[in-house]
Amino acid sequence: MKPHSGPEEAQPPASDIRVFASSCSMHGLGHVFGPGGPMARRGLWTAAVLLALATLLYQVAGRVRYYGEFHHETALEERESRRLTFPAVTLCNINPLRRSRLTPNDLHWAGPALLGLEPAEHAAYLRALGRPPAPPGFMPSPTFDVARLYARAGHALEDMLLACRYRGWPCGPENFTTVFTRMGQCYTFNSGAEGAELLTTPKGGAGNGLQVMLDVQQDEYLPMWRDTEETPFEVGIRVQIHSQEEPPLIDQLGFGAAPGYQTFVSCQKQQLSFLPPPWGDCSSVSLDPDFEPEPSGPLGAPSPSPGPSPPYSLIGCRLACESRYVARKCGCRMMHMPGGTPVCSPHQYKDCAHPALDAMLRKDACTCPNPCASTRYAKELSMVRMPSRAAARYLARKHNRSEAYIVENVLMLDIFFEALNYETVEQKKAYEMSELLGDIGGQMGLFVGASLLTVLEILDYLCEVFWDRVLGYFWNRKRSQRHSSANLLQEGLGSHQTPVPHLSLGPRPPTPPCAVTKTLSSSQRTCYLVTRL
Repeated sequence: MKPHSGPEEAQPPASDIRVFASSCSMHGLGHVFGPGGPMARRGLWTAAVLLALATLLYQVAGRVRYYGEFHHETALEERESRRLTFPAVTLCNINPLRRSRLTPNDLHWAGPALLGLEPAEHAAYLRALGRPPAPPGFMPSPTFDVARLYARAGHALEDMLLACRYRGWPCGPENFTTVFTRMGQCYTFNSGAEGAELLTTPKGGAGNGLQVMLDVQQDEYLPMWRDTEETPFEVGIRVQIHSQEEPPLIDQLGFGAAPGYQTFVSCQKQQLSFLPPPWGDCSSVSLDPDFEPEPSGPLGAPSPSPGPSPPYSLIGCRLACESRYVARKCGCRMMHMPGGTPVCSPHQYKDCAHPALDAMLRKDACTCPNPCASTRYAKELSMVRMPSRAAARYLARKHNRSEAYIVENVLMLDIFFEALNYETVEQKKAYEMSELLGDIGGQMGLFVGASLLTVLEILDYLCEVFWDRVLGYFWNRKRSQRHSSANLLQEGLGSHQTPVPHLSLGPRPPTPPCAVTKTLSSSQRTCYLVTRL
């Protein structure tokens, strides 16, 4: 029969490495720190465990480094839809101003800046327009607004639009929104402005989109007076197909449609999705077009808060950047630019705004990241001659024009979806956090047979070591000092309380014996405290 062990036979503490190795789920530790066994076998197991740990750390470091590089991949997918939202379509006449609407006051203010005219050439230019020269004593207006000039003298959609149908249903100028671009006053179909419901289509193919017949009004084109950068040599309209979230940049991204032709535009919708940093470089924060905040209202009252900013788009960012640049250089903005800065005067257009914008575009000073989500439309164009002779005679009678005028001025535009399927181009993270954790777990299981619970076991053991070895050492030291101080205090009090006997030659009373008290700590250690009874 096994004898009962006394309290003096202390068990090894939980912080003992042999106790931990015998119960840890990590493979190999029991063979390294276990009791007994030849030293050669223990050494081989130690080498194997260290080699496995080194390989594990090397593999984990490689996986973490790869995750820190933030790789991404691009997935292209084609999807089908029962109904697609029709895009916004912006139309601009290549000729910015109508000759019949220009006045001597317009030439005085805008002639040098917009037409390249000198003051001495105004009379000759008016004669070229078929207008009488300025009367004697002509006095120009004290102020002049370039935006109002283009709104008044630009081509009116009511005069240009001869026919309009969307999916076979009639439409008109009320379905278009006026917008200013660098080409002047333009018009956008299905813009969604002011909360208007966006048009959709359930079918693809010609006849299931927008069909318009336009009169380019060549008789209203300005005469060619001098070759400048702003002088148009073409005839027709510029068209841009874009999403409702981005403004038009028709002078750079638009395509042309010429009179005498019917232009078919087959579109395919593409949805782009990019990743933000650090995986990509996309952005979703709109750039404020105002270089400086607007001043406060009267008596220091804050200015009214602007409406919600439009969604971020690449074109919107470029326009805002251009507006800030021109505002910083010239103290004004061009009429097609967003923001609250005043519109430039004609002299500012000529002397500062146009040169500053052209210089900025040449050196590409705007760095705009791609939007995180955007929609664009791929296009395929084809054209046929129109009108036929029979159609020319009919259109001439219908619109009270000559056949030659119809051939030289009328065009048709047919914009539709090729099909209701659309493409998605999406950037995805090539390496997710879950994949990193899975790789680390797999490497741990392969090399050392460990798991997340093994890591918790190791942490628990380190806490035991810290509590038992470090905190226990300071706790025992502090307790020993406290007991020593108490003993000294008791000895001092005892010496003062003992009455002084009378002088006697007899023997002194014997000193009481000391008692030894034995206590057992929580860690199974024994310590001995000696106190005076």
